[in-house]
Amino acid sequence: MSSAAQHYAILSKRSIVNTFRQPISIIPALTFPLMFLAINSAALNEAINLPGFPPVDSYLQFMIATTIIQGALFGSIAAGGDMARDIEGGFFDRLYLAPISRSSVLVGRVAGAWTVSFLQAWLFFGVAHIFGLSVEGGFAGMLAVSGIASIVGAGLGAISMSFALRTGSAEAVQGSFPALFAFLFLSSAFFPRELMSGWFGDAASLNPLSHLIESARHQVIYGWSVGEFMQGLAIAVGVLVLGLVLSGIALRARLAERA
Repeated sequence: MSSAAQHYAILSKRSIVNTFRQPISIIPALTFPLMFLAINSAALNEAINLPGFPPVDSYLQFMIATTIIQGALFGSIAAGGDMARDIEGGFFDRLYLAPISRSSVLVGRVAGAWTVSFLQAWLFFGVAHIFGLSVEGGFAGMLAVSGIASIVGAGLGAISMSFALRTGSAEAVQGSFPALFAFLFLSSAFFPRELMSGWFGDAASLNPLSHLIESARHQVIYGWSVGEFMQGLAIAVGVLVLGLVLSGIALRARLAERA
């Protein structure tokens, strides 16, 4: 293995291990989406009888894709928070002085966010199956949803890291969460766009998260679809590219300050 590949592997392993060693980083990403799923499934289950609502067995079936993407959103904040703590604790400065690939600093954290989001998706599927979830797309559909979620988690993690690199503060990273979370509520995450009207419906139609969640939801409600998967994958990759660009610019800016 080349030295550069070793740097990527070591920092990726460190990020993944540290994530699972810190309950405060992973527990909110696991518990809060499940709480939202339980509350909304109980409160809104009668909504599935509205004319025009997708043909689902329960609101749980409609909501599970949202829960998985929501988990990726929560997990992404942990990636930025861990990067900020590395900066605050001086570990980032030691990496700066070490003879390693600079991009490995980002790749390690992105790999951690990818792994957490992928495993979260399967955990959420498992919990939901206990309560009667049926996934029409079967294993292929669940793999498609978890794959999309993992890429989105990595992209959102990279965006979160750009905040960390710009500010060097874990508190500032946490403060960015409401802005990211607002995009979820201004989407079709909790209600189908077909039944929306007015400015909210227009906002949901313009929100890429709506189309991302709907592509994942299609695998659950209607069955495996290559076209829907490719649409969701394209949006997820777009989020990842945006995150890598923003975090790359932020990393160069921080390194330039130390040059």
